Amino acid sequence: MKTYVATPATRERNWLVVDAAGRTLGRLATQIADTLRGKRKPQFTPHVDTGDFVIVVNAEKIAVTGNKLDQKMYYRHSGYPGGLKQRTLREQLDRRPTEVLRTAVKGMLPKNRLARQQITKLKIYAGPEHPHGPQNPKPLELES
Repeated sequence: MKTYVATPATRERNWLVVDAAGRTLGRLATQIADTLRGKRKPQFTPHVDTGDFVIVVNAEKIAVTGNKLDQKMYYRHSGYPGGLKQRTLREQLDRRPTEVLRTAVKGMLPKNRLARQQITKLKIYAGPEHPHGPQNPKPLELES
């Protein structure tokens, strides 16, 4: 028996679309991260980018449980002393709703060059419209 190893020439990339309206943030992010890595395919190879492109629409209508809207914080630093800024999840959803989901998915990918390449296949839009119609995206089957 020989071990199968996918190569960039043999991989097949599909375009998938996900409607995030009413979906829980963390559960949706794990399934998107698995799809970006290619773990939902039988030819998954850890060191080769075999994943699909994922389009997320209605990111501003994402759901969270508990008091996370007011208690979950997003931090960033300007690089200067005392330059730590913070926002709650509610403020972040008002200002940059796409970054909430992108941050969650990025945290679930490995921290290496391959993951930085894989996160570029994630296309997130706040509203219901997206410009990727010519790619004929198919709906992604999500576990509930």
